[in-house]
Amino acid sequence: MQLEWYHYLIAVLGSALAGSINTLAGNGSAITLTILTELIGLPGNLANGTNRVGVFTQSLAGTYAFYRNGKLTVRRSSLPIALNVIGALIGVIVAVNVSNEEFKSVFRFLMVAMLFVILVKPKRWLRETDTSRQANPWIAIPLYLALGFYSGFIQMGMGVFFLAVMVLYAHYSLIDANAVKLVVVALNTLLVIIIFQFQGLISWHIGLLMAVGQTAGGYLTAHYASRYPHANVWAHRLLIIVVILAIVKMFNLHQLFL
Repeated sequence: MQLEWYHYLIAVLGSALAGSINTLAGNGSAITLTILTELIGLPGNLANGTNRVGVFTQSLAGTYAFYRNGKLTVRRSSLPIALNVIGALIGVIVAVNVSNEEFKSVFRFLMVAMLFVILVKPKRWLRETDTSRQANPWIAIPLYLALGFYSGFIQMGMGVFFLAVMVLYAHYSLIDANAVKLVVVALNTLLVIIIFQFQGLISWHIGLLMAVGQTAGGYLTAHYASRYPHANVWAHRLLIIVVILAIVKMFNLHQLFL
């Protein structure tokens, strides 16, 4: 497909929006994958691999911005980060040998349940990080491993579920939880990029182009969210919108209005 100048412009602007959404909530890949498949014309598997380049760079940029502004304490978050990555490795290995299509069909109902979790008692999502919180290792270890396994095995909605665990169980603020999420996503995505590259499923010139927008969107969003006093409120609102849109898409509810 011959790309025109406006294709590149849409790709960069759309990926910047996706990077911003991924930084504060998740599911921004719905935008970038649509651009890669519908606008640029990449086949699905190549688009999937190419998309990971921008996800990786935006996660690094967002992590740096959060860390620079004091929203990421690596030492305090080392346990969920390490266990999530280990779980993701196991999940990827299992996914290679076991079909996850049946599990994906359950995902839509998990998102409906998650919407109720987000809407009920919203103040739980708006509190600041409780630094005195000591997680029970008998709960924390299997919980973080399971979350990582889900990330490697299915991946869909990982960011939303990760935020729920970090905010509701670990008592992180929504912004601090997003900072930890970006570290985990960056590490997991690097592993996936290596796998896709060996399979020849990354178009690097398109991936790097998208990465420009995603990186800018991720960095700027993390930078301003770190400094804006009501960032938790807006992140919570964005999370609600993202989950609702995901539910509408998965249940094809938009067809009711056509």
